[in-house]
Amino acid sequence: MTPILTVLICLGLSLGPRTHVQAGHLPKPTLWAEPGSVIIQGSPVTLRCQGSLQAEEYHLYRENKSASWVRRIQEPGKNGQFPIPSITWEHAGRYHCQYYSHNHSSEYSDPLELVVTGAYSKPTLSALPSPVVTLGGNVTLQCVSQVAFDGFILCKEGEDEHPQRLNSHSHARGWSWAIFSVGPVSPSRRWSYRCYAYDSNSPYVWSLPSDLLELLVPGVSKKPSLSVQPGPMVAPGESLTLQCVSDVGYDRFVLYKEGERDFLQRPGWQPQAGLSQANFTLGPVSPSHGGQYRCYSAHNLSSEWSAPSDPLDILITGQFYDRPSLS
Repeated sequence: MTPILTVLICLGLSLGPRTHVQAGHLPKPTLWAEPGSVIIQGSPVTLRCQGSLQAEEYHLYRENKSASWVRRIQEPGKNGQFPIPSITWEHAGRYHCQYYSHNHSSEYSDPLELVVTGAYSKPTLSALPSPVVTLGGNVTLQCVSQVAFDGFILCKEGEDEHPQRLNSHSHARGWSWAIFSVGPVSPSRRWSYRCYAYDSNSPYVWSLPSDLLELLVPGVSKKPSLSVQPGPMVAPGESLTLQCVSDVGYDRFVLYKEGERDFLQRPGWQPQAGLSQANFTLGPVSPSHGGQYRCYSAHNLSSEWSAPSDPLDILITGQFYDRPSLS
């Protein structure tokens, strides 16, 4: 039994000779995937084709494959459903659908790109020079893999249908990367991204997604205050706790160290009525923890962050080779 026929049987679909019809007299249908067109290996997905209310039969085609999937409609007005219980790399590709009614065929739908993720280890996504972006500014996002890939894809969270795709740059040591530009940014929406890597021989088979990167666009709402316990000077190996506090009932807080490519995020809690707070424990600390910190706060249902807290300088003692003298 051929692999294609095996897939059709597993899907509960039929494949057979086509009746002679007049082509292209019906408007094209719409093809989409649920829950989405970017699916991790092993997950279920259903391709749906919606034509006219008079549709009697739906056909699903994958580009560069000679076979088609057929779904006959028993109840008028229903769309054609093509379920895949557990998606694999072999299902990845570009699909079209078509429907038939009274010996007439429709136009082909617009293509649907069905992507299967999880084939390779995840790349790393970072913001350059910082994930904190001023209102109206642009930011550079860098996607890097320790493995040589032909290209990278940048997806905005919730908008998988419109990813950015770039060819990669490669390094003699075998790793690869791509640089994406995002912006201008505003505080009225969330700016959260993941990136993927792929090989040109299999453009619809992607790596695992990078960790989520959220850009922080400071707004104008009331700033929180930032303090440190036990104090801003600490010896290597010890721990300290940075406290971000607001008299506004915020739900989440972030702590950002100047010059870093990422920030720490924590849910807020209420130490008493009218206050919200998050604690960030650092330790055991090393010289790399020294620097200037700020915190920001936001509500869960809002994409807008507060104005930044006043800066707080953390000094890790014992960083000098020579002991200073006082005269």
